[in-house]
Amino acid sequence: MAGTLYLCATPIGNLQDMTPRVVETLRSVDVIAAEDTRNSIKLLNHFDIHTPMTSYHEYNKVEKAKQLVGQLLQGRDIALITDAGTPAISDPGEVLVRMCHENLVHVTSLPGPSACITALSLSGLPTRRFCFEGFLPGEKKERREALEALREETRTMVFYEAPHHLQRTLEELLECLGDRRVTLCRELTKKFETVTLTTLGQALADCEREAPRGEYVLVVEGKSAQELRQEKIASWEAMTIEEHMEYYGRQGLDSKEAMKRVARDRGVGKREIYAHLHGLEP
Repeated sequence: MAGTLYLCATPIGNLQDMTPRVVETLRSVDVIAAEDTRNSIKLLNHFDIHTPMTSYHEYNKVEKAKQLVGQLLQGRDIALITDAGTPAISDPGEVLVRMCHENLVHVTSLPGPSACITALSLSGLPTRRFCFEGFLPGEKKERREALEALREETRTMVFYEAPHHLQRTLEELLECLGDRRVTLCRELTKKFETVTLTTLGQALADCEREAPRGEYVLVVEGKSAQELRQEKIASWEAMTIEEHMEYYGRQGLDSKEAMKRVARDRGVGKREIYAHLHGLEP
């Protein structure tokens, strides 16, 4: 029988967040696939875990995944860990997980720390609906396209960023999204954890005044329903009422229904639209 791939969440800062289940699993599997074995050995030594490790990272993720799946198919159990947090989330582990499913290898997740969820819960911003963006693409064109796709996003957005790129990212977010509220979460679960609810503009000013230090999670407010309504009204008002009526006429609506839609779009009464079209006093 094939073995099992265990996705083991590891602390994002505070070692006490390591779950007993993860410790037990890391001790019992045949091998641990780690993003950076030099970092992970410190974690394993702390918990007195002596299981053999192998490296699995962004630059060997495809070929190494094939090797690991081969071992799993031979019946070996493997644990996957990242430097911090939950494997396969904004992480090369997603490739290995996909290959396991394609080869009918059992995969299970041992839940635990996640910087995304930790920051979101601390943010003070709406949490019912959110989108996780992780690190924005480094390539200029892809980055611009990713930001443009978020311009109309109404959900709360979560980004990861390194300190030396924070200023650039804040500048781009401010330019693309406007001056939204943002919560900057720094060094989560560590001794010098800071959580600051501010605006993109103020965060950028602070960043320019004092160089950022530590790893950041940015939780950015989505576009409000009120903003969307105002923008929609502005776009309709750029049309004449006649053009607006033609717009709905081309969709097959009769004049009565078109008039009702035009009045609703422009935030006025139907009588006002009727009066304009017929040259009457509103």
